[in-house]
Amino acid sequence: MPHSLVLVPILPVLSKESIPLSLFHLICYPDSTPLPQMEKTKEIAVTQMRKSIEKLGSSAESYGDITLIRFLIARSMDPEKAAKMFVQWQQWRAAFVPKGFIADSEVQDELDTKKIYLQKFVVHFLDKTIASSFKGREIGNEKSIVIIDLQQITYRNVDVRGLITGFQLLQAYYPERLAKLFILSMPWFFVSVWRMLSRFLEKATLEKIVIVSNEEERKKFIKEIGEESLPEEYGGQAKLVALQDFILPELED
Repeated sequence: MPHSLVLVPILPVLSKESIPLSLFHLICYPDSTPLPQMEKTKEIAVTQMRKSIEKLGSSAESYGDITLIRFLIARSMDPEKAAKMFVQWQQWRAAFVPKGFIADSEVQDELDTKKIYLQKFVVHFLDKTIASSFKGREIGNEKSIVIIDLQQITYRNVDVRGLITGFQLLQAYYPERLAKLFILSMPWFFVSVWRMLSRFLEKATLEKIVIVSNEEERKKFIKEIGEESLPEEYGGQAKLVALQDFILPELED
């Protein structure tokens, strides 16, 4: 599996109440698999979705078919449901990310003090990670591998609402951006938390989540990601890079 870089925020993620949640280690890679020629059924679905978006009073004129297909896949290829999801995403981006991105300067103080609000952080690091995985123009199929390490979490600082918020953001506003999510070092008390959290996750999301709990699963985890892209502390060879230290290259026109 090819990876373009390792981008890791090496700080505790904090909830709205500033309670340490976990350490999130994120590895991003561009999906380098050549995109197959669009099937006729997908072409029809995309066309129908564009019309549905217009009926909802919006437009997808500036977005390519690949981007729209992500929303279609997230809604089981239902054009109307995908259109509704897309318009809700547009409205959310306009309200929460009016500039189109959350600049490093907006979260720099929080990053420096290692205190940051969950929603702003999730949007900031997902946007930055996705942008780092392509050069030039967006191709629309960039995905990420996420590693959540629960080694430092304790019962007192588990924030279920914060976790639910993070996953809901991913599902609602970043459809088909998650390639796989690995959960490491899950403590015994977190099992019940995970059962509760799982109820809020869509089936497609759950199928991408792997809980690494034994040596055999750890070996598969290392093999799937690749030693060259896995941080040293997890048996790989990659060096961790703090999010605030990573500078995106300028994109070509």
